[in-house]
Formats: sequence, structure tokens, C-alpha cells
Amino acid sequence: MNNCESEEIVEAANIAISNLLPTKSRSLYDIAYNRFKKWCTEKNVQVYSENVLLAYFSENAKNYKSSTLWAQYSMVKSCLIIYDNIDISKFPKLIAFLKRTGEDIKRKKLTKSEIDRFLSSADDKEFLMIKVGLILGITGACRTDELVNLTVADIEDPVGKNTMGKIPSVVASYLKLPDVACYTGHCLRRSSATLLADAGVDITTIKRHAGWKSTTVAEGYVENSIENKTKIANQVLVGDELQNGDNPTGLHCIAEAPDDKYLMFKVVAVMGILGRVSP
Repeated sequence: MNNCESEEIVEAANIAISNLLPTKSRSLYDIAYNRFKKWCTEKNVQVYSENVLLAYFSENAKNYKSSTLWAQYSMVKSCLIIYDNIDISKFPKLIAFLKRTGEDIKRKKLTKSEIDRFLSSADDKEFLMIKVGLILGITGACRTDELVNLTVADIEDPVGKNTMGKIPSVVASYLKLPDVACYTGHCLRRSSATLLADAGVDITTIKRHAGWKSTTVAEGYVENSIENKTKIANQVLVGDELQNGDNPTGLHCIAEAPDDKYLMFKVVAVMGILGRVSP
């Protein structure tokens, strides 16, 4: 204890710290933190460096899926900040590793045209509840649990978690989309965030809409937005034209080269410019 701080101040600070974690899920945070601390004890770890965190999550990656790893990371991060004054969000290699673990997983999202097609063509007699769940899930970026926990005052006929979680796969099956099983309950939140990103909504608004604290998660939807990538590509093409006027320079030179001789080189050049592809 600092000699300048009274016991009353220290006690008040400790109470304030204890309230920094979410009340409802505090036990989950404590479990995640204690599991990490136990692992450190077993490995004789005394300093929580980036390599230590990499080793810990690398070991966990063998048993947990990407979404679970991110959840564990978020809880451990919060506890380390509160209890140990260590901010692991500043560990770039750790963040890169966690992102990489989810690259091979097919995360399906419903597009605006797919949603519109289902809502307009599916028979209400058979799919009315699915339509309601779809609209609520997309507009609210809802988790399956949040849909299930709607009160009786919110809806007349309560629906179970399994039924709610299958809404995206039912929609995908109706539309005859590939990989129906990959349209999980979380698809509604991904679709909602992606639609906002496609519409050009900023990251702060997307975070607030979906209830995310992590900017990293929200940025992932913006980066993966097809519409966003298209806009960037158009800016590259149009920007070159605006800067150079009618002068046949830059990308214009690519257009002028004859296809019969330079077609393959044109394709590679455009891909490299638009996608920042390395040789």
C-alpha cells in the first residue's frame, strides 16, 4: 500500500476495481483468468510477455474453435488489465495469431439480396416465425441467446434456442445456398455488421450497434466487406484518372497495350494494383 493512501482509499479502490468486470458474466471472466494463471504456474511463468500469451493461446487453439479463443482472449485481457495492469491488446503477434486461427473457417453471411429474396418469396404459413427471427436478428445484430431471451411481452409465442439458432440455415436451405451447415446462429450478427459495412457505416457505429468493445472485431467486418473492397478498387482506378486527366499514364497505359500480346500481363498488373499482390 502507498504510504500516502489511507486504508479507506485502498478499500474504495478495490471495490471499484471489482466492479469493472460485467456483473452477469464475472464468474466466466474469473474462470478464464484463473485457468491462465494455473497454466503459468505449471510452466513456471513469472512474466506475462507476448511469447507467453502466444504459447498459451497456441496450446488452447488445439482444443477450441476460433470464436472460443477470441472469447477467452477478451476475458483474459480484461482481467490482466484490472489485476496485473498488463494490456495484451498491444501484442501485435498475438492478435495476428488469433486472426489466423479463424482464416480457414467458413463464416457464412446472408447478403441483402438473399434476405430480400427469402422475405418476399418464402410462404408465411411455413416460414413466418423464421422471417420474424431473421428480421429481429439482422436489424438488431442479435446473438441467438438474445433472441431466445425475448420476454413474453415482446412476443406471443416463445421459441427455443435450437430453433432460433437454426434460422440462418433454414433461410440458406430455402434459397438453395451452398454449405448450409455453415450458416450458424451467429450468422445473423455477421450479416448485420457486414450490411452496415457495405453501406459505408463507420467502425464506431458498427461497434455500438453490435455491442462490441473490441475495435479489432468490427474492423474485420469492414475489411472483409465486398462493397468496401469494390469502393477501394474504384478509388484506385478513378483516382488515377482524376490525377492524370487525359494523359495516357498509369493504368491507362495498361488499357492501351494490345490484348493479343499483353493480356496475361494486364491481368497480373491490375490484380497487383487493386489487391496489393506481391510478385
